[in-house]
Amino acid sequence: MTAEVTTKKSKVELVKEASRYLRGPIDTELENGVDHFGEDSGLVLKFHGIYQQDDRDLRKSRKAQGLGPDYSFMIRVAIPGGTLSADQYLELDALSDKLANTTMRITTRQAIQYHGVRKGGLKPLIQTLNDHLLTTLSACGDVVRNVVACPAPFVNRERSQILPYAYKVSNALKPKARAYYELWLDGEKAVSLEQEEPLYGETYLPRKFKIAFAYPGDNCVDAYTQDVGIVPVLDSNGDLEAFTLIVGGGLGQSHTVKETHPRLGDPMTTIKPAQLLPVLEGIVKVQRDHGRRDDRKFSRMKYLVEAWGIAAFREKVAEYVGFALPEAQSLEWLSGDDHLGWHEQGDGKLFLGLFIENGRVKDNIRAGLRTVISSLRLDVRLTPQQNLLLVNIDPKDKPKLEAILSEHQIALPETLEPVVLQAMACPAFPTCGLAITEAERVMPDVIREIGTLISELGLENAPVPHVRMTGCPNGCARPYSAEVGLVGRSLNSYAVYLGGSPVGTRLSREFQDNVHRDQIIPVLKPILEQYRDTRESNEAFGDFCERVGFEKLRAHAQA
Repeated sequence: MTAEVTTKKSKVELVKEASRYLRGPIDTELENGVDHFGEDSGLVLKFHGIYQQDDRDLRKSRKAQGLGPDYSFMIRVAIPGGTLSADQYLELDALSDKLANTTMRITTRQAIQYHGVRKGGLKPLIQTLNDHLLTTLSACGDVVRNVVACPAPFVNRERSQILPYAYKVSNALKPKARAYYELWLDGEKAVSLEQEEPLYGETYLPRKFKIAFAYPGDNCVDAYTQDVGIVPVLDSNGDLEAFTLIVGGGLGQSHTVKETHPRLGDPMTTIKPAQLLPVLEGIVKVQRDHGRRDDRKFSRMKYLVEAWGIAAFREKVAEYVGFALPEAQSLEWLSGDDHLGWHEQGDGKLFLGLFIENGRVKDNIRAGLRTVISSLRLDVRLTPQQNLLLVNIDPKDKPKLEAILSEHQIALPETLEPVVLQAMACPAFPTCGLAITEAERVMPDVIREIGTLISELGLENAPVPHVRMTGCPNGCARPYSAEVGLVGRSLNSYAVYLGGSPVGTRLSREFQDNVHRDQIIPVLKPILEQYRDTRESNEAFGDFCERVGFEKLRAHAQA
């Protein structure tokens, strides 16, 4: 395997090249009266924030009736830093009834996903989003995707300096060509945009590219799993002094291609704030020019960084930007948890972090949030762990807010099991075309079974493990950086990963393959028993697994 450019191009590269900067063949198929797009259009649609899908629960029955797939679309709204006004949130909520399947899903990139949108609803949905200053552009595809940032709305000089940089980076690195506006917005704004792509070129990046801003000591964004993680450096007065860049993370892998693997990024450099945009553009250009385009399984920037080494990669970026890049300063982390529960913002207002199981906003949760946000006019921040923060709450409104939540049976975080609060799962069946097995639909039961086991073992007061589940090995719910990762292996079967760091600085490793859904608890029980009996004071479960080692864990499990 090499990270160097080859002359061979994958099919996706050829489709991008022929798309005329993401126009075709969507432009010829959008209004053709057919309920779906062709394969090439399906690839290009991703750059517009759209995935063509079908209901996998219905495939067999429809085929038996001589019918084709039940096509619909997943639409992802890019929301930098996950920040929404009350009006924007309420419009997103309304669209889920008008054009989607009556649910919204909060993603690990602080975006909103709709499922079940029909082809005829694509244009009205995107036009309505645009009217409310929201977009689906570059929420998917081989570009810099939605820029993530720590969502905690504490009002102090340290934090207030950071979110504006996330907005600047998002605006600077979005595609600039006109196709999105021509196709979906009837040419609105297109005249003022570029004919071509000054940064990306006609074939864009070799693969998706993810950027996240952490806060010093607070790794709620999983900075090491990003193509670029950005960590502010503050001086003794709390002023922004520099940014440390972590480069080359990424979690996707393939069960059938053993050379693929998850990887955490390496600290690359610490730079002045004025250098941030030029250096990020330089990193994007290095990936654009040197990332592999022949085999998409090896096209993520993590493989380029791994092949070259961080020093050589830093030198190449320095060539592109035209100035030297120093080595990175050291980083320290205190927490990787989400900002759930009640908090004082620091300006006399409060915010409340609510747990949204697997990010799915539906039924009573949707109704309760709509009532709270509309009646109290609260702004919203989405989190990288699929939860939601209600912000700028007047303290006098706290009783009313809690009463509305209670009326709609929305639990406050302190009433839920800690292990449940730390859990995440990807959508998987029935919408994701890559899913091998279930995730979102079974995780509520699995995580509560784990919670029951923790109680039975008397571990209620121990640090609870972070558990994440995906229906395939692509890692959308970040299972490989969790203390317990459950990764879809075959139907109703998972690979069990253990040993990730609770602050996101160490990957988990495969402990046991092909574990049936019903055997997850029997596999975890002897490990948790050993954790109970031999852990050190305040030792996290992932740290315990790493310290003891898999050989001893397996020996104990088999005894």
